[in-house]
Order: sequence, then structure tokens, then C-alpha cells
Amino acid sequence: MSQYSRGTEAPWYQGRDLTDDQRAVFRATSRRSHRAKLEALTGDGPKSSHPINEPEFDPAELMPQVDRHGLSALSLFSGGGGLDLGIDRAGFDHVASHDTLEAAGATLSLNRPEWAVRSGAEGDVKGIDWRQHRGADILHGGPPCQPFSTAGRQKGARDGRNLLPAFVQSVLAVRPQAFVAENVAALAGPKFQKYLRRAFYGPLERTYHVATFEMHAHDFGVPQRRRRVVFVGFRRKRDFARFAPPAPTHHVPGQPIADCTPTLGVRAALGLPDTGYDALAPTIRSTLTGPRHTTSILSSASAQQAWAKLGIWPNGVAADREAASAFPAKNGDFRLSVADCALLQGFPEDWRFEGATYMALGQIGNSVAPPVAYAVGIAVAEALHGRHWSPLSR
Repeated sequence: MSQYSRGTEAPWYQGRDLTDDQRAVFRATSRRSHRAKLEALTGDGPKSSHPINEPEFDPAELMPQVDRHGLSALSLFSGGGGLDLGIDRAGFDHVASHDTLEAAGATLSLNRPEWAVRSGAEGDVKGIDWRQHRGADILHGGPPCQPFSTAGRQKGARDGRNLLPAFVQSVLAVRPQAFVAENVAALAGPKFQKYLRRAFYGPLERTYHVATFEMHAHDFGVPQRRRRVVFVGFRRKRDFARFAPPAPTHHVPGQPIADCTPTLGVRAALGLPDTGYDALAPTIRSTLTGPRHTTSILSSASAQQAWAKLGIWPNGVAADREAASAFPAKNGDFRLSVADCALLQGFPEDWRFEGATYMALGQIGNSVAPPVAYAVGIAVAEALHGRHWSPLSR
């Protein structure tokens, strides 16, 4: 077991000083939850009113497999494979995936055993000789977002987890035709504008023409409110001139847009009974961010209210749907499983995650929604090929 698979030593983990009283509260809560879980597993707990759900949402339908077009893709900060999967379905040949988290490497190898996957120390982008990968057509990755996110305390360049400069150096070393970077929207906001200009645009724009734009997961059929910033750079000016950020293919329920399909609400997506109210899921939080590792995907107080209105319990996510059904929430709300969270992030049912429940949820919450990655991949391939040929072309 590596230092990263143990959890608390991982570079994104950030502890918090707690008083003895606070620690006692956390321990008592954990003990109660553990007892309730054991009772559910032995059949001694309260009986669930929620049968095992059968989802109606299939993310694979949002990403019809594109025929291989001869372009190759190199992946950094690969995580659970959101970018990798979307780019793969957009027709790119896989070169290699890199991530320091060994559980992420295990996830990628489980789902794509034919891929070259480097994890742990071998996947650390700061220690790789990128000359071996020169010739890759695109390089893509989502550097850790914690230095720029509210949950990560927004220390930016002062945060030891900041690997944006490492991404820049990798691009300059590999010299791909194009690159794709994704992060929280705050990175492109006023707080980090000067830093972004100095550390990102400055060195890259000497060689690349860069487009910056926001993407919302629900605009591409993912039943979740998730806003991210995307940076796409091209070495050749003519490719950059042909590039257009992906146009939405879907719209929020009740807010129709011409030529767009309505995105399912979370209850409909998960195949839950109609209660007369449905909406997009709040942003799913990575369980690897914060003062302690949990199995809660709750991102904020407002998100808690949104989940409650939906009749869905976002804390204590179960390992699978059978366990979720057997372990009813105190208030009778529907308990989520890892598979449900993956689906709400845009991963198809057959994409599985390695590691304990909190580790699987961490990979899901840190990932790019695959249909979003797919849309970007299609747009980049069209710009490099100089023609419109994709399923998403309009």
C-alpha cells in the first residue's frame, strides 16, 4: 500500500486542529453510524421503504463512440478517468494516464486493462521525462483544484498542492498540437487573475493560442449543477481559428432552449418514484477534500436544503445499491450508493471504481464529468482535422 492509498498522507488532504470536545462529538457520531450500519447488514435495523433503484439515465447515450480518427491523447492528473473516458469516446487513441493516487490507477486499469497507466510515485508529473511522449497530439488534465476552491481554502500559489505550474511545464516539454486543462471556475476569477496570467497564460502563450470558457455539466445532459472552467490551447493559429467551445446540447428542466434536450432531474435519472418535485443534483463534493475523510458528498448548507427537498440523503453514501436499500436514512430519505453518485457525475454503469467507499467517492467528486470531456474532445478533434464530422456537430 502506498502513502497515497492510505488517505491522510495524500497531497490534497488538509487536516484541521480540533478541540477534545469536537473530537468526542465526531467519534460519538461515527460510533452511532457504525452501529446502525452493522444492524442494517444483519437485518436488525429499521426496514427500508426504498427498493433497489433501477436508473433511467444512461450517460453512454450522451457519448456515442466516435470512430478512431488517428489523433492521440496523453493524460495527466487522470484520477478516476472522467477526462480519459470522455476523450476516449471522442475517438482519440490513448497514450498513457498518470496520477499519484494508486486507487485511481487501479480504477483505470480495471476499466481499461489495455491502457498504459502510471500511478503512485510513477504517476507524479513532476518526476517524468516527458520527451518520451513527444508526438502525442493532445495533452489533457485537471490539476488539483483544492488550491483554488472554496473547500480547499483558496491559498493558490501558497498551497503545496498547486500543480498548475507542473501542468504548464509538461505541455511545454511534450509540445502537443493542443492541450486541455480543467479546474474550478474560481481559478479564472478575479482572485487568481494575476497569478493565472503569470503562471499559466504567460509561459504558454509564447507557443500556444489559448481559449478560456466555462462549461456547465447539465448543459451536456449530466443531472448535476457543476460549473468548471476549461482552457484549450493550440500550437497552430489556423487550428485555434477553427475551434469553437462546445455548444449546449441540453437544457435545465423547465427552461427550454431551441434544439436542446431537457436534462433529467436527479430523481428521474436514478429511477426514483415521482414525488411531484425533481431538479438537478447539487454539486457532488469530493470526499478526499476537507479536514477528514467521510462518505458524505454534501458540499454546502444550501446543498443540504436542495438534497432534502429532493428527498435524497447525501451523507453516509453506501458501497452499492443493495447496501443503500438495506440501510434507511433516519428521516426516510433515499440513501445514495457509489453507483448512483457515479451516474450523477456522468459515468456509465459499467465504469467501476476501486478503493474503499470514501476513496471511490473522492475519485468521482474530483473528476471531470465524462460527457463534458467528450464534448471538448469532439470540438478539439474537429479543429485539428479542420472538418465537422462528429455526432455533436450542428
